[in-house]
Amino acid sequence: MTDMNPTAAISLLDLGYAFRPGQWVLRHYHLSFGTGRIIAILGPNGRGKTTLLRLLLGGLRPSEGTVHSSQRAAFVPQLFQVAFDYSVLDMVIMGRARRISLFRQPGPADREAAMEALDRLGLAALAGKPFHELSGGQRQLVILARALVSQASVLILDEPTSALDIRHQALVLDQIERLAREQGLTVLFTTHSPQHALDIADDALLMLPNNRHTYGPASDILNEDNLHALYGVPLRRVYAEGIEAICVPRLLPGAANHAVSP
Repeated sequence: MTDMNPTAAISLLDLGYAFRPGQWVLRHYHLSFGTGRIIAILGPNGRGKTTLLRLLLGGLRPSEGTVHSSQRAAFVPQLFQVAFDYSVLDMVIMGRARRISLFRQPGPADREAAMEALDRLGLAALAGKPFHELSGGQRQLVILARALVSQASVLILDEPTSALDIRHQALVLDQIERLAREQGLTVLFTTHSPQHALDIADDALLMLPNNRHTYGPASDILNEDNLHALYGVPLRRVYAEGIEAICVPRLLPGAANHAVSP
């Protein structure tokens, strides 16, 4: 077992979590997430992605091992609705909660920070609009802006493109990558899309069956053998005209007899 990486944004030291004794959701996770890198976390439903995020954020106590981080993290949840008629600006200012004392109202500096975050994401013109009237992609970007004004150096996103159409998926991913590169943020995001991981992630963590995992540079880790082990279907990485894509092959009628099992 290696020692903790002092330059990492987050280090997992033989981390494990069990809902009940002997029923491990994940175990023996010993790795480091590098500062300023984008990390994709992939796994089928029920494999423990959300549990891992809760451990990283301190919402769960590990059953064994530890999570170490010297940097502040902000959480960006999946797309959601709010019960009250908040404006876009109000939603972003909520990200300043740690910096606003219990008995103080948000001041000019808080509003300025919120507007700056909205402007950075191309949403300044929507500041006065009710949050619930926005499109799914716009709402997801507003929640991302809310995380930015917390001045955290680590962003943890739970399936940031879920329930979005293809155009808005691309928009959200582009903004996540741009923010990470321009501001040196460490970004961890869960996803069901290996393509999204290949598109923007520096590193990938695959949560494999039987409490196994593999972690490393995304271009290496997202190979066909690992993806087959992860999802149980034969995914392919294809290259054409300078474009790289991950796809699930669909056999044409009559081609089954010529298929080769991976």
